[in-house]
Amino acid sequence: MTNLKYFTLEEFACPTLPNSGVNMDSDFLQKLDNARNIAGISFKINSGYRTQEHHNAIYKKLGKEPTKSAHLIGKAADIHCTDSKSRFVIISALLDAGFTRIGIASTFIHCDTAEKGKAQQVIWTY
Repeated sequence: MTNLKYFTLEEFACPTLPNSGVNMDSDFLQKLDNARNIAGISFKINSGYRTQEHHNAIYKKLGKEPTKSAHLIGKAADIHCTDSKSRFVIISALLDAGFTRIGIASTFIHCDTAEKGKAQQVIWTY
């Protein structure tokens, strides 16, 4: 069991599969917990672990083909964020905690620790 200071596993559960937060990668969670400590502000998790079906539904709603996502293996989270000050604090903390894959959208910040087949040291926008 992962010992987290700032999060519960329930925060990372897929909405279509109760208790699925247990599928999150413990190293990812420790790194995110550390980033939250560095940031000094709360992180509201929009999305953590996803079932393939839920992931496909998200992309279908967007009118896009589903990608191979670190959410499917419990190595990703989307953190709610809508203002520039919080965005700066969260991204700085993620970088300081060692995240090398960050995505920025208007309402969230994605971070993951995917390795195989995924570019490292990248920040992208949605």
